[in-house]
Amino acid sequence: DPDDISVTVKAFMTADLPNELIELLEKIVLDSSVFSEHRNLQNLLILTAIKADRTRVMEYINRLDNYDAPDIANIAITNELYEEAFAIFKKFEVNTSAIQVLIDNVKNLDRAYEFAERCNDPAVWSQLGRAQLNENMVKEAIDSFIKADDPSQYMEVVNVAASNNSWEDLVKFLQMARKKARETFIETELVFAYAKTNRLADLEEFISGPNHANITQVADRCFDNKMYEAAKLLYNNVSNYARLAITLVHLGEYQGAVDGARKANSTKTWKEVCFACVNNEEFRLAQMCGLHIVVHADELEELINYYQDRGFFEELISLLEAALGLERAHMGMFTELAILYSKFKPEKMREHLELFWSRVNIPKVLRAAEQAHLWPELVFLYDKYEEYDNAIIAMMNHPTEAWKESQFKDIITKVANIELYYKAIQFYLDFKPLLLNDLLMVLTPRLDHTRAVNFFIKVKQISLVKPYLRSVQKNNNKAINEALNNLLIEEEDYQGLQASIDGYENFDNIMLAQRLEKHELIEFRRIAAYLYKGNNRWKQSVDLCKKDKLFKDAMCYASESRDTGIAEDLIAWFLENQYHECFAASLFQCYDLLRPDVILELAWRHNIMDFAMPYMIQVVREYISKVDKLEQAENVRSEEEQKAEERPIVFAEPQLMLTAGPSNMMPPPQAPSPQPPYGGPAYPGMGGGVPTYGYSM
Repeated sequence: DPDDISVTVKAFMTADLPNELIELLEKIVLDSSVFSEHRNLQNLLILTAIKADRTRVMEYINRLDNYDAPDIANIAITNELYEEAFAIFKKFEVNTSAIQVLIDNVKNLDRAYEFAERCNDPAVWSQLGRAQLNENMVKEAIDSFIKADDPSQYMEVVNVAASNNSWEDLVKFLQMARKKARETFIETELVFAYAKTNRLADLEEFISGPNHANITQVADRCFDNKMYEAAKLLYNNVSNYARLAITLVHLGEYQGAVDGARKANSTKTWKEVCFACVNNEEFRLAQMCGLHIVVHADELEELINYYQDRGFFEELISLLEAALGLERAHMGMFTELAILYSKFKPEKMREHLELFWSRVNIPKVLRAAEQAHLWPELVFLYDKYEEYDNAIIAMMNHPTEAWKESQFKDIITKVANIELYYKAIQFYLDFKPLLLNDLLMVLTPRLDHTRAVNFFIKVKQISLVKPYLRSVQKNNNKAINEALNNLLIEEEDYQGLQASIDGYENFDNIMLAQRLEKHELIEFRRIAAYLYKGNNRWKQSVDLCKKDKLFKDAMCYASESRDTGIAEDLIAWFLENQYHECFAASLFQCYDLLRPDVILELAWRHNIMDFAMPYMIQVVREYISKVDKLEQAENVRSEEEQKAEERPIVFAEPQLMLTAGPSNMMPPPQAPSPQPPYGGPAYPGMGGGVPTYGYSM
């Protein structure tokens, strides 16, 4: 009776008698009876065995058929009866659960693989593949997924395969996965896997056909992984010429890289290709790239530094020279080329500056020229930059290299600081003394002549600048006049001194006269007398002439003095020294200053009446002429007075002043003609000229 059996089983269970219960249930279930197929009893038998006698569990599993397999298997797994659980799943063909037990509990992938092969169930292969993937058994896992025809785990497969470098197997998996799912990720990874396995033909065929792969991403990954051949194909496919150019550089295909950079037309690309060509000493191609870089002022410095750091100075200069003719050539290019010339080809710098000085950054090039000690170029730049003071200083500091006469004279006139004039004079005095006068002629308009003359006197070089002194004497400067006069005295050039004194009077006449008075040469003492005469020192002048027996000068100066005493003293001196001819000559030179009675007395006393007679005859003739003129004038005056007395006085009719016209008015009585003064007109000989003499007939 089922109820009795139920009560009995419960009693055994309540009494906790599992072994006795097992024996009871074996008799009921295993022996042929009506309860042999009873599900609950079979379940109870297996569960009791799991709890009380595990050795019997496998027997019961195999002999019994009507029990709740999944539940029993799970309970077996819980009680670590993994083989029994596997047997249950396998017996009831729950393959996925069976292999899961082998994988998770038994942890025997080999048995799991054998089981999968036996059952050949895609779901089983999938589970096995995941397990193998977790154990980094990439090849086996991929084979399992392929057999399962399951691409669902493609992300994990890709990650694990990539980390294990199992690219060949990954290609197989991704080819299978692509047939199932046209995912972008799958196709992208397939392209990369082709690249990693160097299957470039398959890669090219794949990307040339329709696909959903992210080619640019794969290309960048290939580039980063230095798979340049694959990257070349990929970049070319997506027309990414910038990256293609860089890739070709790494492949050593420099000409192709330049062509790619030209298509990309990107400054960054040009730079990378150029630098790569420089590194590999492909200077022709580097120059082609460089021409597209130097036109950008911001990139120029980096390019120049790159060349210079590697010591390629000649190539850099060639590049910049070629770039000067470009339409977009800018100041920076001309400036940097000038600086490079200053460092590495100084002989070409001057020509470059003469052609392009207006297009260079002059302050920057100035510093470079100074650092390179290129003094002529430095002067040239200072001149063009209108820093004339610095140009002159540079030429004076470095005369052997920088000084040029014409250039110096041209620039010195433009300086702002006049003190440089005097430094230039000292410079010429030290280095080019024979050209000093030419310099002074140029400096004349702004030069302080007094200071200049004092300087030359101080350094005792006044004789060196005689041409300068003559050229500026027209300014009638006292210092110049005195310096030139002193120089002429030293040179004993009395004619030049006489001309200087006559032409330019601004000097200390007395001091010069006193100096010349003691000179050993008579011509200079004569000039001293001339100077005294010019300063109205007649007595000193005449005395000096008497001392040097300059009789003619003495007579002239005495005559010009208009002083009777000086003239008579001179005549007396002539007589004392028995210069009778001079006595006679002086009578006529000083004719109007002399008193006839004094002359007559002196002639009589010295018994030289013959020498005085011409003078006395002229005096008599002069006085007779005066008397005759006086008589004539007196006669004329008497006649006029007589005529005036004989004229009748006639009065007109009286009229009022108001009614009388101007024609009726009486003319006013005329005054009598004035009488000529005593002595009449000027007499001959008066006024300093030498009179004619002789008898009047």
